[in-house]
Amino acid sequence: MSAKIPVIAIFDIGKTNKKLLVFDTSYQVVKEESVSFGEIADDDGFPSEDLDKLSAWVKAEFEKLQASDKWLLKAVNFTTYGASLVHIDEQGKRVGFLYNYLKPYPDRLMAQFIEERGSASQFSMATCSPLMGHLNAGLQLYWIKKEKPALFNRIAATLHFPQYLSYLLTGKKFAEMTNVGCHSAMWNFRERQYHSWLKHEGIQGKLLDMMPGDHAVRVKNQVSGEDIEVGIGLHDSSAAIIPYLHSFADPFLILSTGTWTISLNPFNRNLPGDEELSKGCLSYLTYHGSPVKTSMLFAGNDHDQQVQRIAGHFNVSAGFFKAVTPDDQLIHRLSVSGAYGASRHLASALTNATMPSAFHRRDLQEFQSAGEAYHHLVRDIIYQQKISSEMVLKGCDVKHIYVDGGFCRNSLYMQLLANAFSDKEVYASSMVQGTALGAALVLHDHLNWDGGAVTANLMQLKRWRADIGLPAK
Repeated sequence: MSAKIPVIAIFDIGKTNKKLLVFDTSYQVVKEESVSFGEIADDDGFPSEDLDKLSAWVKAEFEKLQASDKWLLKAVNFTTYGASLVHIDEQGKRVGFLYNYLKPYPDRLMAQFIEERGSASQFSMATCSPLMGHLNAGLQLYWIKKEKPALFNRIAATLHFPQYLSYLLTGKKFAEMTNVGCHSAMWNFRERQYHSWLKHEGIQGKLLDMMPGDHAVRVKNQVSGEDIEVGIGLHDSSAAIIPYLHSFADPFLILSTGTWTISLNPFNRNLPGDEELSKGCLSYLTYHGSPVKTSMLFAGNDHDQQVQRIAGHFNVSAGFFKAVTPDDQLIHRLSVSGAYGASRHLASALTNATMPSAFHRRDLQEFQSAGEAYHHLVRDIIYQQKISSEMVLKGCDVKHIYVDGGFCRNSLYMQLLANAFSDKEVYASSMVQGTALGAALVLHDHLNWDGGAVTANLMQLKRWRADIGLPAK
């Protein structure tokens, strides 16, 4: 019988798809599974993650990997979407729900929170978090305290989502830097500790000591008795940075695209100012606790909503845009008309969450075809993206922009982005499960792989040049 292959398993939990990725010692995927679970209703009737099904799946897959005749499980880690909390009672049992960060936040409660803090701008400056309701994990706990006091009193400990999944396998409870440092409104970036409001509200006692994201807990394989290192989990956008840091030495910007497009500059540790915060700029923490200047735009959601509107108007399928390629003459007309003109307006972070681009105000009767309308949509999104990304580029000598996620496979988006940033080298990056790869790489030093160093060439790049449709100079 051949020797088992040493592997690290990553549970990569998205809003829709839940993935198990198994990497070998060269960080190549040797096993992949994907499942999805229907959402359940929380106690207010709003859609919520089905933690019972998810937890059962994680435990079952962990048991299978321990008993595998093919794989030698050396480590496990987790990465999930952010702004999501799981609550534990004194007996270690889950209570309440993982409340959806898209759940509407009561206006009166937000006004009360701001009044108690004295100044929204000063609070946001300290926490590097625009006030965005349930998208601020700390405000979820404030909401529970005020709106659901019986539940609040039952909570002994609150864990961020990845740390809860780690807890399922280890029984150990931690807070972790990338999750607390992810627009949580919990962390005072200037004082480098939990913000004092949490103590004043009686919330801090339910929170846990911060650990770096490369921390791991050693458990025993229940079949073989060998050691398994179980990571404490990472926020997904923060995990996505890690393969780039392993691959490139020169300063760069990552544009991570999906429902949100998130601009991350690991080389800009400046904290955002008041105006920047109002426009969706913030700071994340790396897994070692260093600030990363970041900006968020709800552009993927806007794209999908407006594509539906275009498709309905022109009576075409919702997937029509996948066949749209850059039209040189149309891009030229868009550029001449001022796509990247002098106006620097960007909606506030809260308004921005629902209407990031101007396209929702456009009359579709103005366009001759779905393709023409789609060019205008992407132009409007890129215009907002340029303003958003420039907030984190300011003051740094960044020459490279790496785009990953859904938009990196959209030729029109990539061409217009390259045109908008004609002074940068813009690349579509492709790697196998980059977020999961980052969660695996963060445990590299725990593994003692025979190969030693991390394998180079973790990703493939395609350069997009600013040479289509630009006005003549």
